[in-house]
Amino acid sequence: MDITGILARLPHRFPMLLVDRVEELVKDEKIVAVKAVTINEPFFQGHFPARPIMPGVLIVEAMAQAAGVLAIESLGLQGSGKLVYFMAIEDAKFRKPVEPGCLLKLEVEFLHRRATVCKFAGRALIDGTLMAEARFTAMIADAPAA
Repeated sequence: MDITGILARLPHRFPMLLVDRVEELVKDEKIVAVKAVTINEPFFQGHFPARPIMPGVLIVEAMAQAAGVLAIESLGLQGSGKLVYFMAIEDAKFRKPVEPGCLLKLEVEFLHRRATVCKFAGRALIDGTLMAEARFTAMIADAPAA
């Protein structure tokens, strides 16, 4: 799935869209997506100017956005106006710093799924090296009224 397909499934836009491509998607099972980490990211201006490192919370957010694409596809919700909201983040671990100039591979799988609540396990890797991992729970709900 290219960026156009991602934009059709997620409400996020620059600078908060953190998924650039989907390499593999198996409905009801898993997704493998990619975030190209570039020095142009606005957060690198302050995190940290002398040694740019992607904030861990944004790595988890990137995994959650990949999970959002997986949930929208698996539940057949594209175009429904439904959003995927974080409910919980568990066991987040950050193994190595993510620096500009890399392709961050996001691997996310369903752990449990109910009607409106989904639990996922995510991993972020660079060239097969584990950079971060987390389990997280999300809720499918209507978008807030404008």
